[in-house]
Amino acid sequence: MKLATELNADLHAHSTVSDGTLPPRELVRRAAVQGVELFALTDHDEVAGIDEAAAAAAEIGLPFVAGVEISVTWAGRTVHVVGLGIDPRNESLRQGLVQVRSGRTVRAMQMGEELARAGIGGAFDGALKYVGNPELISRTHFARFLVERGVCRDTREVFSRYLVEGKPGYVPHRWASLAQALRWIGDAGGVAVLAHPARYPFSENELWALAAEFRDLGGAAIEVVTSNHGAGDVQRFTDLALEFGFAASCGSDFHGPGESQAELGRVGVLPYRLTPVWHRLV
Repeated sequence: MKLATELNADLHAHSTVSDGTLPPRELVRRAAVQGVELFALTDHDEVAGIDEAAAAAAEIGLPFVAGVEISVTWAGRTVHVVGLGIDPRNESLRQGLVQVRSGRTVRAMQMGEELARAGIGGAFDGALKYVGNPELISRTHFARFLVERGVCRDTREVFSRYLVEGKPGYVPHRWASLAQALRWIGDAGGVAVLAHPARYPFSENELWALAAEFRDLGGAAIEVVTSNHGAGDVQRFTDLALEFGFAASCGSDFHGPGESQAELGRVGVLPYRLTPVWHRLV
């Protein structure tokens, strides 16, 4: 018999509705082929793909969780909060996501201008070719263009040379506040999850402060097992989850074949000491 933490759950993945390369239906089918036993679609700041994904999951008998990943500004940095088990038709959530998306196009145009100053012209129009939803143009779309142009070998190289703070093409943006994001997720009946915490350039004290504020605002879970967490990170965030009483989540943060750090369903299972987040999903 499997332990509760041994379920092969993938609760963090993206489709063409945001910055993934597979449509929701194809993403769900790929998850099933890869052995995923519980799947969530968590597009950036958008829920338009959930109905298609849910229908595809129902057709093949894959348990499905409606989700979203909301962009947040905290301490001057971008942080991501995943909402799981949400009602995608909740008006508070939908209006909040419209608010978050509204600044993306202006930011993208500024990114194109910054890249032009670095000698890379046509980046905004080039990035648009990769966008399924123009409201959700992102750094990932620019990264794909830079690979196509031959500026970089792959998207990982792009993010080491461009589009991050201190590099050509980086443009900061003010996203939702942490309080807003958690309120929208709560209004939609969801569970708020602090996504991929090892990715943020915070000190240990800053991470502790983020976790404390997240908990105090109603945050209930943290990603412990994800594509960019090594064994040390898993232990580190297992301890943090236990300290703050968080449930634990896991997910590949899959964006597409050949450019993601992990395949769907291939990031491992949660440590047995933790309470899986799916125990808190109604």
